[in-house]
Amino acid sequence: MGNKQIKQHLETAQKTGVLKISLQRLQEFPPQLKTYPNVLKTLDLSENRFENVPDELGRLTMLKHLNLSGNRLVDLNEVVGELLKLEVLLLMDNFLTKLPKTLSNCTHLKTVNLSNNQLKIFPSMLCGLKQLDVLDLSRNQITQVPADVGNLYVTELNLNQNQISSLAEDIADCPKLKTLRLEENCLQANAFTSRILKESKICNLAVDGNLFNSKQFTDLDGYDVYMERYTAVKKKMF
Repeated sequence: MGNKQIKQHLETAQKTGVLKISLQRLQEFPPQLKTYPNVLKTLDLSENRFENVPDELGRLTMLKHLNLSGNRLVDLNEVVGELLKLEVLLLMDNFLTKLPKTLSNCTHLKTVNLSNNQLKIFPSMLCGLKQLDVLDLSRNQITQVPADVGNLYVTELNLNQNQISSLAEDIADCPKLKTLRLEENCLQANAFTSRILKESKICNLAVDGNLFNSKQFTDLDGYDVYMERYTAVKKKMF
């Protein structure tokens, strides 16, 4: 896609509100975006070679859907916190080591995908976002799930393929959490306390590939209570 095509895309996007410039090996944001009218609702700049996000992105306050996946981002500009209408944030397949606290301003977020980055710390700034439904943190380097997680409103949390050895039992307080994926981590069976198994709303718990076998898991106090929830949901499906 040459400059001429990009210009054409930008012109069309003024009418549609949708701009997709992906798979172009771009190393910098298209300079035209720095003075672009604030009309975009969807911006897809995936599969390029961006290493950072310019301040000018914060001008696009109408954005609802932002896809920056498959780039070379090491950190995320805090101006993302100015995109107050944002509902979908896709950042998988980058090199992110941390996230800005300003993300807590994005109270309309519904889906956040941070899979396959280099995050070491659980992004607690996403706790408390009441519309957040799905959070994917799989394939990172997170080592513990902190007590803040009790304020997470998601129905699905994916933490597969991290390095988690500590799970705060406050996860039992998550008001909507139904699916918790913790496959291929470093958890012992006793990380799943009776409070998590008995008192949470979790009805789909994926734990294969940790430091315990299935018998150790099924022998846990509260496993039968968890299975009642699991079975009840399965029955509704059929």
